[in-house]
Amino acid sequence: MGSYLNPGSIEFQECLNSEIYVDKTGLLIQTNRLLRTKQKFVCISRPRRFGKSMAADMLAAYYGQGENTEELFRGLKISEVPTFHQHLNQYDVIKINMQEFLSATQGMEEMLRLLQKRLITDLKNRYSSYEIEDNLVFAMQDVYANTHHPFIILIDEWDCLFREYEQDKDAQKKYLDFLRFWLKDKDYIALAYMTGILPIKKYGSHSALNMFMEYSMTDPGELAEFFGFTEEEVKGLCEEYAMNFEEVKAWYDGYDLISHSRFGDKRYSIYSPKSVV
Repeated sequence: MGSYLNPGSIEFQECLNSEIYVDKTGLLIQTNRLLRTKQKFVCISRPRRFGKSMAADMLAAYYGQGENTEELFRGLKISEVPTFHQHLNQYDVIKINMQEFLSATQGMEEMLRLLQKRLITDLKNRYSSYEIEDNLVFAMQDVYANTHHPFIILIDEWDCLFREYEQDKDAQKKYLDFLRFWLKDKDYIALAYMTGILPIKKYGSHSALNMFMEYSMTDPGELAEFFGFTEEEVKGLCEEYAMNFEEVKAWYDGYDLISHSRFGDKRYSIYSPKSVV
């Protein structure tokens, strides 16, 4: 396992070991449907403390080839569906937190150089028998051509550069161009999954990321119930811990979301997991 390539399951294990864990593996049922389709580009935009990073850790643990994680998912919702074993530990997963690279560097271009250097190092370590290019895109193309194992890319805090370099339009454009060149129209991508705070459509004047489907607070689609605790989940926790649900609701009233899907519209009240816990 590498630092970023197939990083393993320790982060998800810590979630499972926590006193309060709410099963959100239904998200994997949804992402399994998107693999290798034209809808394989997913962007989740939510406020902080709504479980975005936890979900990315779960995806890495489920899809990554680094270890057998079947036992971790036993008894959870995903283990009950036919596609569970079909996709379990079948992909090369690259998982990065973009804020980590931005904080470690002095600017956008240095951030992208460091990012590519670290990812290429992981690729060379795992696939030392292949001649790996020093260009990230070409390196991933070569690995895929030899292994026939597509990549799943998980990018947490993808929008950090827009928050910290709000006025630097040139840096923003170069960053978006990098993401487009890395991800768009690449046969080595089975799923590209990004999380952030700011809406992706904020940058609609530049079409670099027009392949992404955004699931936001105002338009959560079929993923509404997987980020935050639903009212039913909060009620269940209140029963388990002998808390009064009405008091909890008074402390923190949830967001009302409407999920639009092929099955019709459904309304959810979604609560911040951090606040509830």
